[in-house]
Amino acid sequence: MYQPPAYEVTDETVLFDLIRKYPLGTLVANAGGELEANHLPFVVVQDGGKRYLLAHVARANPDWPQFHDGDKVLVLFRGEQGYVSPNWYPSKQQSEDQVPTWNYQVVHVRGRISVVDTPRFVRGVVARLITQNEATQPHPWKLTDSSPDFVAGELQKIVGLKVEIESLVGKFKLSQNRSDTDLRGAIHGLRGVGKDGLAGAMEKAIEKATHARPRA
Repeated sequence: MYQPPAYEVTDETVLFDLIRKYPLGTLVANAGGELEANHLPFVVVQDGGKRYLLAHVARANPDWPQFHDGDKVLVLFRGEQGYVSPNWYPSKQQSEDQVPTWNYQVVHVRGRISVVDTPRFVRGVVARLITQNEATQPHPWKLTDSSPDFVAGELQKIVGLKVEIESLVGKFKLSQNRSDTDLRGAIHGLRGVGKDGLAGAMEKAIEKATHARPRA
């Protein structure tokens, strides 16, 4: 991934926060000599000093039988994203020489995959995913809300995946190359088209830059 220094994010706390907030990842892996992409919700866990991404796929999915334990994989996560119009920049009043751009937040995770086809592991993955994603509900749903036989039948239809994390790379392209005035203009424009999430991420970029500047 092309990585200008201004957009690089190395704080792993920030990167894992994005994964938890936007858990739908794209797993890119070798399956029978071809690169295949599967879109799966993931959960992050730590075990014995190592960190893992856990997920599951349908047993009917033809890719997982071709995954070999220890194969290198890439998992892509995307946060906020959106189009930025040059019309939102106050500097356009001084110069027409402006171009549009696309802002986004992404995290690339590289690691090694394992297939874990055991009832206990699969149930644990599903339980973790449910706990993570039901947390915002007023009355969180639980596996035990359904009958044991029904749950057991559903769990037989899926296979567990575990990715041991080897590296994380974060890129938050949030108009850090623009002046504060243009950046705030873009934030205002994004809010006007309903992109509040991306606008909020850009505001955080301003705050971070402000705190990083040396005091006079």
